[in-house]
Amino acid sequence: MSENVFEHLKIEWPTRVDEQGNVIREGTIDGNYAVISMNRPDRLNALTEQTVSEISRALRIMETDASVRAVVLRGTKDFTKKPAFSAGADLAAAFSPGLKPNVTWHMSLAMRIRHREYDEIEQFSKPLIAAVDGFALGGGCELVLCCDIVIVSDRSKIGLPEVNRGIFPANGGITRMAARVGVNRALRMAMFGEPIDGQTAVDWGLASWVAPAGEEFEKLVHEKAKWFGEAATTALFVIKKCVKFGTRYEQLGLMMEQLGFGVNSGASDSKEGIMAFNRKVKCPKCGGKGKFEDGTKCDMCGGRRKIKDTPHYIGM
Repeated sequence: MSENVFEHLKIEWPTRVDEQGNVIREGTIDGNYAVISMNRPDRLNALTEQTVSEISRALRIMETDASVRAVVLRGTKDFTKKPAFSAGADLAAAFSPGLKPNVTWHMSLAMRIRHREYDEIEQFSKPLIAAVDGFALGGGCELVLCCDIVIVSDRSKIGLPEVNRGIFPANGGITRMAARVGVNRALRMAMFGEPIDGQTAVDWGLASWVAPAGEEFEKLVHEKAKWFGEAATTALFVIKKCVKFGTRYEQLGLMMEQLGFGVNSGASDSKEGIMAFNRKVKCPKCGGKGKFEDGTKCDMCGGRRKIKDTPHYIGM
């Protein structure tokens, strides 16, 4: 499957090497993660069925690509009107061929098709970060809710405004929003259609971090994505499944933790993490001397000359 045939997306990849260390794809990302940018700036990245389908298709490619250990989903940086993650569904776009808006069960089928894509995005096995700079409204907000970690800029507006058009957020927005921020806040957002700003999104638990738009926001997104790209892949996979799906029924979540621990114990990252905990290396700050040239004790190793090693995870 081609990595590059996307009309509504821009994909940025990390460098990929084979088992012999030969570069087989020259990437542009500094880290073991990829970036999916919705690239319809003239429409504020409004979502059509094609856009959402392309996102899920891109994630399917990345799911089995060992060089990609996390993914950032965002709007294009090169906006032409206003900054936007996605301003929501493109209401001028047509439904799938054969589906007629005036036939009620056709519209239920159309939403089933859309749910299939959103569910697949939510179930992506690797960490998925929503980097929200600007508008994340309607279907765009529902995409955010499918992601694991949400980072917002201070100029972001996040909301479910569909009620102002006589419709409602049916791409999973009502249910997922209630799970994220609680029933009362979800009702307020969906029934009044009023957006919240980035800081409120953090305060309500919808987002994890807020940063000033521009360089600080971009730096934070890169920092968190790169951290995932160097972390223990299997453990992150199990954590994601237990938190996002196990919490829907507590006993199931506890069982998932037990089974997940067995899965994780066989992973190379698990073995490396434990070995690194017991492994000592020469202190890099004092060069293994325990003190500096002026005779003062090294503040990193405390004079012990060695420190615990940092684990080096290899991912899939």
